Amino acid sequence: MEPVSVRNVFEFALSLPARGQGNLTHELHQQLRAAILDGRLAAGAALPATRQVAAGLGIARNTVVAAYDLLIAEGYVSPRQGAKAVVADVAARRDRRAPRTLAPGLEDARLNPLWRTPFLRPDPPRQLPERCFRLGIPDHRHFPHDVWRRLSAQTLRAWSKTRFSYPPSEGIAELRHAIAQHVAFARAVACTGDDVVVTSGAQQAFDLLARLLVTPGETRVAVEEPGYPPIRAAFAAAGARLAPMPVDEEGLCVDRLPDDVRVISVTPSHQSPTGVALSLRRRRALLDFARQRNALVIEDDYDGEFRFGSRPLDALQTLDRDGLVFYIGTFSKSLFPSLRKGFIVAPRWARDALITVKHCADSHSDTVTQSVLAAFIRDGHLARHVRRMRAVYAPRREALLAALDAELAPWLQSIPSEAGMHLAARIRDPALAPAILARLPRHMPGAQSIAEYAMHAPAQPAITFGYGVIDAAEIRPATRAFARDLARIGSD
Repeated sequence: MEPVSVRNVFEFALSLPARGQGNLTHELHQQLRAAILDGRLAAGAALPATRQVAAGLGIARNTVVAAYDLLIAEGYVSPRQGAKAVVADVAARRDRRAPRTLAPGLEDARLNPLWRTPFLRPDPPRQLPERCFRLGIPDHRHFPHDVWRRLSAQTLRAWSKTRFSYPPSEGIAELRHAIAQHVAFARAVACTGDDVVVTSGAQQAFDLLARLLVTPGETRVAVEEPGYPPIRAAFAAAGARLAPMPVDEEGLCVDRLPDDVRVISVTPSHQSPTGVALSLRRRRALLDFARQRNALVIEDDYDGEFRFGSRPLDALQTLDRDGLVFYIGTFSKSLFPSLRKGFIVAPRWARDALITVKHCADSHSDTVTQSVLAAFIRDGHLARHVRRMRAVYAPRREALLAALDAELAPWLQSIPSEAGMHLAARIRDPALAPAILARLPRHMPGAQSIAEYAMHAPAQPAITFGYGVIDAAEIRPATRAFARDLARIGSD
């Protein structure tokens, strides 16, 4: 196949398959990405307008838009309001691109181009001490292991007396009905067990909904910016056109949503990573937007179990009267991550299709662990454990807030939050952000820059601090040492 030369648009030739002989979006995306990494498209260079590229290549403008959106989602290109997007500075990525050393085979042309994308590759696990400020990990020392062992033994005895079978892919009935009763009690989510699909954690829930709702290269999906990276990855992998949306003190900025968005992903209870809650005003505005534009909402009820303030706001699913909301929950924070159990409460019109997608991805579910979890919920152990852990986490949260309002106040300003297992704080002087972040791991290992959750460099740098696995008595010594180190900035 001869390369399609478009030197009037780019200063190098592109080779694209003929119509109907390949995925034009992926091919264009991969070749532009390679040009950025090779330096043929230099940092700061403005990309040609999508209409100009489409005309030069003789392809649909939507194909070019989708390729550009993937580059933006991966951080290779930075969008500009009212102006052409520009190539980002990717020198660091270029330096570590050697695929034969870091990840043999990832650059092999036999792989689907999408899975050769650095944006989707998981970061290597960080080596952290057991007691630290990492996010998203509950404290194992307070889990009722004896109860779990007893229920496991009972389940295994009963299971040994039943014939082998392939359980339903949507989850066993006992667990689905237990989950429905739990979310109805805890979050006023209106559903029955028939509306619940059990998943392998929240991550599989994101993946299933992306497969269900996205038409590759066409569907535009709004995601929070900064936001939870696995959500972005799931939709990017499904071929969605991502629309990063800003977040402020009231949560997702609903008034900034583009009219052509068809799926909106949001964490309204405890935004990841800022910790803010979506205000009631914006919850109603979001549902109005979705209803008027025939859009759908994915509600990730992240960290909603642990409340430390007033009564929680109603879930979006509770407010929804039009079957627009898919509600996602997980037991990774309330119980333990390796349980790998989450769920989707789906509108009834989408339930059968969602089960079909789940069956294609995971033809049947496990029985033993689901039965244990069902008994754990049904017998009231989950509700008791959440109440107990709320009392454990509360003094840790108070100690961290006190530190942010005292010794760390000259440099950091806490972001209001009334739920979850972490807090976030803005860096008051962005010019000091590099020096502050460089000192952070020495004193508060596991805490993270909010930039790790963002597709683009945040205008206001911030830090997130987890308190799931660090005791209250350990927090103030760490924050005071951090403050003493910060006081030396400029004098080192």
